[in-house]
Amino acid sequence: MVSVDILKLPKEILLSELLNYSVKGDMVLNYGNGENVWMHPPVHRILGWYSRPSNFDLKRNVWRLNQITQIIDNEIYVKGDPAISDLATLNRFPTLIEANLINVNGSKIGVIADFLFEMKTGTIKYYLVSRANPKIPGSSRWRLNIENISDQQPGLVFCENNSLDDLSLIKSSIKNEFLQKGKKIIDRFDDMKNIASNRLEDWLEEDEDISQDLDFKQKSFYNDNGTSIPFSEKKEDDPWI
Repeated sequence: MVSVDILKLPKEILLSELLNYSVKGDMVLNYGNGENVWMHPPVHRILGWYSRPSNFDLKRNVWRLNQITQIIDNEIYVKGDPAISDLATLNRFPTLIEANLINVNGSKIGVIADFLFEMKTGTIKYYLVSRANPKIPGSSRWRLNIENISDQQPGLVFCENNSLDDLSLIKSSIKNEFLQKGKKIIDRFDDMKNIASNRLEDWLEEDEDISQDLDFKQKSFYNDNGTSIPFSEKKEDDPWI
């Protein structure tokens, strides 16, 4: 039978969301916010994460995923006690976060910034890539599927793509959105300008036709010798009047 606690957990979650939660234990003990991930890169799986009790504490609390009982608002509740470690030891743990993404030509095209994983199994579904520093808020994110990764080394991830344009854009940056909106405004202005130009050309053509017609009517009032024909004579010669 599935417990009520498990039902309260999301099926999938971003690493960045997990690290953003404040970790709470029994008796509402506060273990601080998440700091980084504990993962097994060869099989693209997350094992757990660790939190920092305070800004002045050198110790770190290491948690397994199966210790999570529920997530409420900005807090994540855990059962049991954490494993205690230090930052120097944890920094030796292998991770793909902030690893450089290398394309088929051997050039850097981005940085691994985040990933989506299954809460129950820890299986990573896909990675999110940023163009430069992933810590810059509001920057764009592209989706890198597991099957697109050809190899990996400490600090390096090799993919079968040529550029970020080959990946799906998951989140657009404020700058990109501004540029896209600006381009749409410019395109709309160009459309309006083209419509106005076409209407002006039509108006000028109509004006030219009217001018030619008036000129033709004026010439019809003169005979072959260039002298004007009185209106009275035209009236007498006109069989319809």
